[in-house]
Amino acid sequence: MSDTAPEIFDRSARRHRRDRAARDYAEHDFLRATMLDGIAERLDAVTRGFTDILDLGCFDGAFAAPPGARVARCDAGFAFASGQAGVQADEDRLPFADGSFDLVVSAGVLDQVDDLPGALSLIRRVLRPDGLFLGAFVGAGSLPALRSALRIAERDRPAARLHPQIDVRSAGDLLMRAGFALPVADVETLDVGYRDLGRLFGDLRGMAASNMLAQRQVLTKDVLARTIAAFADAADPRGRTHETFQIVFLTGWSPDPSQPKPARRGSATASLGDALKR
Repeated sequence: MSDTAPEIFDRSARRHRRDRAARDYAEHDFLRATMLDGIAERLDAVTRGFTDILDLGCFDGAFAAPPGARVARCDAGFAFASGQAGVQADEDRLPFADGSFDLVVSAGVLDQVDDLPGALSLIRRVLRPDGLFLGAFVGAGSLPALRSALRIAERDRPAARLHPQIDVRSAGDLLMRAGFALPVADVETLDVGYRDLGRLFGDLRGMAASNMLAQRQVLTKDVLARTIAAFADAADPRGRTHETFQIVFLTGWSPDPSQPKPARRGSATASLGDALKR
């Protein structure tokens, strides 16, 4: 990790939350399942094959590798890593040698990393030339109902309770900064209805996504009661409050001379204006 990267997350708390979630994770895996579906669609569009794959942030090992491929599993939590015979390591402190893999897949963890630029740079380094990275994480605009309820409950003295979120444009910029070729970032929206705030909190705990900020504050009973009421006030006629998850998908290639290059600026032989007139 870079020495200048700020400490946003409590690494110890993150490991503890992942270990706590491991036993019943299958009951709360809908968000990562959606990410893996999106990654599978993007992988299906690639015509080449892959032999050595890193599943970074493996959770319960639900990522299905192509037939015949070797898969290394890695997770920041001991229970998830050991359950998949994998390696326990943080995403911005990878223990793998450069050029170890031709495909790296990461779903549901990169939004919880102190040094995301550093993590992306390490991912590119462990890829072989012309290797592929496919990632997905919860991005900016997620959890607006919870954010609004907390804002109402703590109107006078709001505390930082939700993780910083990265928008799709910034995610694309980070891919470029990390040195990926042909970078693409796009976003998909998932809407979930909740009968009460307790169900949402249960899902966040169950998917190891509850508050792990380094500077977190205790949610007092009074604030919690007001948050529950504000969340309920936002319910639809059927009694469900709708929460939104914005899933950012990342695609990038490790540079290789065989890849297509953008045309040199000013090299066009036809006028765009003439084409539009026709």
